[in-house]
Amino acid sequence: MAAVTIRNLSEEAHRALKLRAARHNRSAEAEMRAILEAAVRPEGRLLLGTALSEMSRKMGLTNADIEALEQVRDARPAEPMRFE
Repeated sequence: MAAVTIRNLSEEAHRALKLRAARHNRSAEAEMRAILEAAVRPEGRLLLGTALSEMSRKMGLTNADIEALEQVRDARPAEPMRFE
């Protein structure tokens, strides 16, 4: 797990962070983690697996359809390309 050091944080920001952490019943460090997670991983982001699943449902695909595709696909490893 990565560690981060924040330098030159103003006393005012540090105090506000501690108050916010107390309101959420967590440590200042846990509050910083929550803030950073929310900033870089917003709730409304598109998740690829969810999008693919939703598309499949809209198209009417079932588990039986997927199983049929898996049965006919070529499971052999691909041959590497040759540039001769």
